[in-house]
Amino acid sequence: MYVRDNLVNDIRTSSRQLVRQWGVLAKHVAGTDYSLSAVHAVLEIGLSDGIKSKDLAHALILEKSTISRLVKSLVEQGLVVKMNDEADRRQQGLSLSESGKALFEAINLHANEQVRDALDSVNRSSVVKIVEGLRLYANALGHTETAENHQRVEIKTGYSAGLIGQISALHSQFYFDLVGFGAVFEAIVASGMSEFVQRLDKPCNQFWYVEENGKFLASLALDGEDIGDNIAHLRWFIVDGSLRGKGVGRQLFSRAVAFADEAGFKETHLSTFKGLDAARHIYESYGFELVEEKPDTTWGKEVIEQQFVRKRAE
Repeated sequence: MYVRDNLVNDIRTSSRQLVRQWGVLAKHVAGTDYSLSAVHAVLEIGLSDGIKSKDLAHALILEKSTISRLVKSLVEQGLVVKMNDEADRRQQGLSLSESGKALFEAINLHANEQVRDALDSVNRSSVVKIVEGLRLYANALGHTETAENHQRVEIKTGYSAGLIGQISALHSQFYFDLVGFGAVFEAIVASGMSEFVQRLDKPCNQFWYVEENGKFLASLALDGEDIGDNIAHLRWFIVDGSLRGKGVGRQLFSRAVAFADEAGFKETHLSTFKGLDAARHIYESYGFELVEEKPDTTWGKEVIEQQFVRKRAE
């Protein structure tokens, strides 16, 4: 079904307004001192006592490593306790502590009051339309997510043998075909990656990649050290042609942005070249803004280099 652009824009405008009104962009949400991910985790655990970490990751649409860090933080704050599964001692369910239950009740009270206050300003027929419209739209988004899940690939982290050479080759071939970059570009990419992977033992750095049958097909790195001043740097973003259009780029960015937020970086920067419109659309959809554009010859041929910055919501 074709949906007219004006309707799409209307929905996007309303969605942005909802995000702002709900306080999603604030550092603390739902009248608490906790982040959005922590609040949602407490709600899911409270609604499904004994939920497993893998099921929590599925409910929140977050990767395993992100959930692991989140649960660890909640346990350390005394909000969540881990309980062994009676049927399988290897499995641990998550439950709320007394403090967690109090927070759960406070979040629900705040959210219920927010909804009631909003609905009190419209008539009964409009309330019914709002409820039905939100239900239909949420289900539609869920259907889209389900469709994307069928195309999900396994994204790995860290270093693996052959990573530097193959990912450098992916970059080299892509940019040779695009703008004619040659040996200078490939050497800079390989040298930078070689230096970076030796720092992957630092918790502020991470490398995500897709590998199938020994062939590396996509990558993205977050370097938390080379810029300094509590600024993260996204580097070496590439997706092989066989995976383009399947949401792999978004999956990589989703993990990187979540990692940057959880690590507490105040900003995340990335550099790219003018003309890569599909990639730019991904950057901007995750809150990156173009802050600088200028000619550059560093890579062996003059191109228009662009600098994008994403600031963490305060």
